Amino acid sequence: MHFQWYPGHMTKAKRMMQENIKLVDLVIELVDARIPLSSRNPDIDGLGKNKARVVLLNKADLAEEKWNVSWSRYFEDKGYLAVKVNSKKGSGMKAVQDVIGKACKEKIERDRKRGILNRPVRAMVAGIPNVGKSTFINALAGKACAKTGNKPGVTKGKQWIRLNRQVELLDTPGILWPKFEDQKVGLYLAFIGSIKDEILNTEELALEFIKLMCAEYPGVLEEKYQIGASGESYRMLEGIAKSRHCLVRGNELDTEKAAAMLLDDFRGGRLGRITLEKCGMYFSDENKD
Repeated sequence: MHFQWYPGHMTKAKRMMQENIKLVDLVIELVDARIPLSSRNPDIDGLGKNKARVVLLNKADLAEEKWNVSWSRYFEDKGYLAVKVNSKKGSGMKAVQDVIGKACKEKIERDRKRGILNRPVRAMVAGIPNVGKSTFINALAGKACAKTGNKPGVTKGKQWIRLNRQVELLDTPGILWPKFEDQKVGLYLAFIGSIKDEILNTEELALEFIKLMCAEYPGVLEEKYQIGASGESYRMLEGIAKSRHCLVRGNELDTEKAAAMLLDDFRGGRLGRITLEKCGMYFSDENKD
């Protein structure tokens, strides 16, 4: 499978972020805890140069905790402040408030020395599509400020949101980058739903996912769907279709429906806590920079 999705609005969104970066003191970057490197847009490092930086491992409840800890250390070693969060349930929000103050401590002190006492910290919230930026903002604000959805591309333009007297957030559209150098990155992004399902072959994607699960989490699919461990991806997909009564006319197995259900179960955490990128396993030091 070949993965690429860079609609026109992403070019416009990137330009808008470039224009607004000078207005902010801090860049808060959300990544998906299940694929912390593949869910990082390399353009954000360029945009956020010379700004205070915070990385949030969002959907940390869907990833294995031992790898959440490892990835937090990895980002801290790179000079970022890192926090594990679950935006849907609101966990980690107090820690986020704390690191915003910590990240902008020097800026707040400079303002104080100049006699500027009430200027809020301005933070840009950035990340790829469907990583949960708007859900995070609503959780941090404690109310619905930003439009959310369970598919990529819900936020189309910028939104300034005043959290309190101390902090203002700039919500930005999710942007990918024009070309994936490594197609494995595209595969992982497709797994988590950051590339529109409508442009993908769902069945092929599910077969790739089954292959990965058999290698990294053997037994999980067999137990969840009560199927045999054949080791052959298409046969296992047929087993899932049969187990979940995914049928078309004539009682034939509907493997396309089973594929969509399998991916939905993974994205919703119904297969358990799964980390696809384990710190240090898939990437050389050169690729981590």
